[in-house]
Amino acid sequence: MMTCAKRPMTALAALAGLGGALLQPLSAEAQTVEDFYKANKLTTVVGVSAGGGYDLIARLLSRHITKHIPGNPTPVVQNMPGSGSVVAAGYLYSIAPKDGSVIGTLARIALIEPLFTPQKFDSTKFVAIGSVSKDISTCISWKNAKVKNWSDMMTKEFIASGQGTGADPDAFANTIRHLFGAPIRLVTGYPGTNEQALSMERGETEGYCGVSYSTLKTRYTKWLEEGSINIIVQNAIEKHPDLPNVPLITDMATSPEQLQILRLIVATQSMARPFFAPPGTPADRAAALRKAFDATMVDEEFLAEADKMKVEISPMTGRDVNAMLSDLYATPKGAVEKAAKAMASGG
Repeated sequence: MMTCAKRPMTALAALAGLGGALLQPLSAEAQTVEDFYKANKLTTVVGVSAGGGYDLIARLLSRHITKHIPGNPTPVVQNMPGSGSVVAAGYLYSIAPKDGSVIGTLARIALIEPLFTPQKFDSTKFVAIGSVSKDISTCISWKNAKVKNWSDMMTKEFIASGQGTGADPDAFANTIRHLFGAPIRLVTGYPGTNEQALSMERGETEGYCGVSYSTLKTRYTKWLEEGSINIIVQNAIEKHPDLPNVPLITDMATSPEQLQILRLIVATQSMARPFFAPPGTPADRAAALRKAFDATMVDEEFLAEADKMKVEISPMTGRDVNAMLSDLYATPKGAVEKAAKAMASGG
């Protein structure tokens, strides 16, 4: 009777028979933070297009934070514009590697968008690394626009640009239109503030809301120096020292209910330039990222470059950012519903 000869088991097959365990790379838990970052880049996802304030600050931070991360990973910046950072938020939440190799910065008002519209992310579950600064948002118009101040905005048509649902420019323009009856015509779909600025300069639109004062100081200094724009209102709870004569939107409230709605909408200005890691990032790497962020905020080279770029540094820790988001997500449902109606398109 013929017998079948058995093929000799190779070393590779033997290992495969053991589940290939010895062929697999070290698990995330087995690697030290330093080993991991020596072998990986640190990618910073920016939720808006290149050229605006979020992009500028993301690139500034990226150049310095890796010096303070064990293993000193190579920094990479990737722009992912769409719906005022909602696209990037969804990417960080569901798709991005959850291993500490990816962080991101998002338009601050997008962080509370899940309170108002169905979204595929929950901002309270992001691992906040920190915020570079506090800020105020403004509404601006070009020098030859009909609308030059708050009184004009209440009585004259204002053609404003926007970025999409969840974006600061759309949210603030809609809020002013709905709560105060301002005749604002919103032209939306611009990728970021850089494109909005060009549309205003070319006369396609007359201005826009939701632009950070820090962006005006860093990216559009010439506008301020030459008086090319009108700053109509500050979308904030406290005035910026540079703008004592520009009214606060909260001061325009005519009832306690209006004030409650406005406070919810502008609260995120306190975490003006926030950075996050995806949910599920290993605790040791999250701790390393937070520690590196805090160290960067007092790094002399970072501060010198920030000063040269006219970037204000008034940081908030990651834990404080997460705490603020938790507080905002605990806002009573009734107030949230009214704020949602105020910021929504249409009507």
